Amino acid sequence: MHVDVTLEAVVRRDRLVVVTALIAVVALSWAYLLAGAGMGMATMTPAVWTPGYAVLMFFMWWVMMVAMMLPSAAPMIILFATVNRKQRETGHPHVETSVFAIGYLAAWAGFSLVAVTLQWGFERTGILSPMLVGTNVIFGGVLLLAAGLYQLTPIKYACLRHCRSPLAFLINHWRRDARGALRMGLVHGAFCVGCCWFLMGLLFFGGVMNLYWIAGLALFVLFEKTVPAGHWLSYATGVALLVWGARMLALAF
Repeated sequence: MHVDVTLEAVVRRDRLVVVTALIAVVALSWAYLLAGAGMGMATMTPAVWTPGYAVLMFFMWWVMMVAMMLPSAAPMIILFATVNRKQRETGHPHVETSVFAIGYLAAWAGFSLVAVTLQWGFERTGILSPMLVGTNVIFGGVLLLAAGLYQLTPIKYACLRHCRSPLAFLINHWRRDARGALRMGLVHGAFCVGCCWFLMGLLFFGGVMNLYWIAGLALFVLFEKTVPAGHWLSYATGVALLVWGARMLALAF
């Protein structure tokens, strides 16, 4: 009995450490965004895309992804830490939870690279203003339609299913060494991106640095992945985006 109580205390301690670390990372990410992500957002002049500015934009997107997506990924990371502890108790090699989390960061970095490339292209064509807000009604309507359609696709549902069932994912994809943990984090992070990438693309519609849009999308992603009726919320949002996009395009012509 004493051994069981001790093990339970250790598991609770490990869980507390992981939760504290996740909260700290999310808080720092949001603080960075609230501070303007290192950008001079007061200027209305087009940005000069130097290599340094491109790197700054990449890190802005990456930190924004961490701030928006980490809360919804937290249940999986905490579950991994718990299962990993149980594995160590049965004699299997211990893997730091941070290795698993790095897989998520790598997946989100991949999305950020695509996003900053699109941002560069949209700014060059004038579709995106110097304040990183969409300037074209047709562009906005097409974005809304695309996001709405994606919400109703089987790919979206498959990715969302993996995000909503962390235990099932670990059972089917568990690897015992550090390389396996990194791979699991990368694969689940890819599902995380696949679930939400079109929603993140709506930042080009509402404003890349619009904190209301960032917070709203972050909350929606969290609800979509965690509440019991999250898949129905996804479908309803898809329909709403389709109606919104169609209305915008109708007014534009």
